[in-house]
Amino acid sequence: MKIIIDDLTGSEIAALIGEHLQDMESQSPPESMHALNLEKLREPGITFWSAWEHGELLGCGALKELDSSHGEIKSMRTASGHLRKGVAKRILTHIIEEAKMRGYSRLSLETGTQESFQPAQLLYKRFGFDYCLPFAEYVLDPNSVFMTLKLLS
Repeated sequence: MKIIIDDLTGSEIAALIGEHLQDMESQSPPESMHALNLEKLREPGITFWSAWEHGELLGCGALKELDSSHGEIKSMRTASGHLRKGVAKRILTHIIEEAKMRGYSRLSLETGTQESFQPAQLLYKRFGFDYCLPFAEYVLDPNSVFMTLKLLS
């Protein structure tokens, strides 16, 4: 598996992000949907990676800088044909390592509360993320769960 910084111009990544947005919109009311579209993912302060193997897109993930010591995981998605093959684990490991290299002391995320988000929450827990209060611009929301990981320097 090769993980690369992606400029978000390829048709495969556009389709995966489109699928991600559709899925998030189907599960969350508009005020609780925090997934970013391609335009927002291209904004400064966000680094986006895609994972590939033999020319096939496996998944993606992004890191948004909230401040010089705090990053946020965004747009974690595994392509439907590659679920339960360790793709999300590899991308998450990559993002955590990048956050450490940047000198962040904390890495946080928002995910949903619905049953379909349970595998994601379990993955984050396995990596040491703990539940926390809303961070950055987020507010308490029954459709959102907030998690954070303290990074060792």
